[in-house]
Amino acid sequence: MLIDLRSDTVTKPTPAMQEAMFAAPVGDDVFGDDPTVNALETKAAAMFGMEAALFCASGTMTNQIAIRVHTRPGSEVICDKFSHIYLYEGGGVALNSFSSVKLLDGDRGRLNAAQVAAAINNPDDVHAPVTRLVSLENTMNKGGGCYYQSTDIEAIRGVCKQHNLALHLDGARLFNALVETGESPAVYGSLFDSISICLSKGLGCPVGSLLLGSRDFIKQARRVRKVMGGGWRQAGFLAGAGIYALDHHVARLRDDHARARALGHILAKRPEIEEIYPIDTNIVICRLPDTLPATDYVAQLAAQNIRAVTFGKNLVRFVTHLDFTDQHLDFFEKKLSNG
Repeated sequence: MLIDLRSDTVTKPTPAMQEAMFAAPVGDDVFGDDPTVNALETKAAAMFGMEAALFCASGTMTNQIAIRVHTRPGSEVICDKFSHIYLYEGGGVALNSFSSVKLLDGDRGRLNAAQVAAAINNPDDVHAPVTRLVSLENTMNKGGGCYYQSTDIEAIRGVCKQHNLALHLDGARLFNALVETGESPAVYGSLFDSISICLSKGLGCPVGSLLLGSRDFIKQARRVRKVMGGGWRQAGFLAGAGIYALDHHVARLRDDHARARALGHILAKRPEIEEIYPIDTNIVICRLPDTLPATDYVAQLAAQNIRAVTFGKNLVRFVTHLDFTDQHLDFFEKKLSNG
C-alpha cells in the first residue's frame, strides 16, 4: 500500500465523477458555447452570490489573473509573507502585473485590519508604489490549514473600502474553512471583489479552478486568461467534474479534517516529532529537531511507502484527502510504529 499525503492535489477522479465527466456535453469555450463550462461558471457564481465566474486551469492562474485586473504597473499588493501568491506562483505578481508586494507578518498567515491599514502607502508620496490590492488566503497553507473568522474579514473589508482598495481571496481551500465555520459561500461573496476557488484540491477534481467576481471584472479576466494562453476548447469534460464536486464533495471534507486530527495524534506520539501545529482542517505540519533535517525524514517515510513534503528546514507537511481512508490511516500508524 502506498500512502500519498504530499497534497490533496494527488487524488484521482472517483468512478461517479468520471461518469459525470464523460457524460458532459461540450463545445468550444473560447467561443463561449461549451454548455458544461457555462453551467459550472453560473453555478459557482450563484453559490457565492456573485455575478460571474471564469473556469481556468489552476489556482495560480486565477490568482494571477485577478491581480492583473485589479492592479496597474507600479502598484503594490498587500499580503502575508507566507501567501501562496508570493511564495509559490513563480514571482507572478512582478512578472504578470509589474507590481510589488508588501509582506506582513500575520497570525499563522492571517492578517488583521490594523495591519492592513498601517501598510497602505500614502497615495501622494511619489517615492512609494500605489497600494491597490489586499490579498488574503483562506485556508492558509503555510499556517497549517488555519482559517479566518468572517468578522475579521469584515473589518479588513472596511479598511479596503475606506481606502478604495480591491480585496481578493485566494480561496484554494475555502470549502475546507466553510465546512468548519458553517458559513455560507454567499457570506464570502459579499466581502470580496474577487475569489479564487480550487476544484482540484480538497474537492478532488483532476484539474481546474474558478475565478469569481463582477460581470465587468470577469469580462476583463477572460481577456487576461486568453493572453496567458488559458483559453479552453472542449473543456466541458473537466467542468463536468467541477459540477459533480460542488454537488457531492463539499460536506465530505469533514472526513478529511477528522483524519488529519487522527494523523496528528499518531505523529505526536513519535519521539522524533517536537511539535505539531494546531490542526484546523486537512493540513498537518510537524516540526523536527534541528538534528533531523526534513529532507532526511521525508526520505525515511518514503522508504516505508509514505509520501510527504518538506515545508522548511525542519518542517514536514501532510495533507489528507478523499483518497486517504481509515484503512490508510491504520496502515500509517502501523508503519510508524514499526519504523
